[in-house]
Amino acid sequence: MASLSSKTVGLKEEEEKPHVLVVDDSLIDRKIMEKLFTNSACKVTTAENGQKALELLGQGKDKNANQVPKINLVVTDYCMPGMTGYELLKKVKESSDIKEIPVIVVSSENVPTRIEKCLKEGAQEFILKPLKQSDVKKLRCQMEFAQPMKGRLCMGR
Repeated sequence: MASLSSKTVGLKEEEEKPHVLVVDDSLIDRKIMEKLFTNSACKVTTAENGQKALELLGQGKDKNANQVPKINLVVTDYCMPGMTGYELLKKVKESSDIKEIPVIVVSSENVPTRIEKCLKEGAQEFILKPLKQSDVKKLRCQMEFAQPMKGRLCMGR
């Protein structure tokens, strides 16, 4: 009987973890980001491109909101074939269903005009690769305290 209740508690804890959608065409970068977020007690789903990410967010061709997991944060690479991270950001922010989900854009290229463009379009942050555990801890803190409260501070790098 005790093992049944501990399984129930384990399932509840899993449901309460922030759910991060990591979008990157590089398998290595996806695996690194997945590991960093998992180490920070997050549930992680990965997608290899923007179209797959939109499907996971319930915005694909077959819109079925009943099967869409709750996503608390989208982290997307800027440079991807097909649909860039910027285009994914725009689609997320244009959708009434998912526009409230924070989007973080990551890139290995430090291009100020690109960074400014993403932030103007609604990206919560633009972070240069490689993503570090300190970046993830800061993002994890922001997800935990989505409603800002006076006196609460999320420390960055």
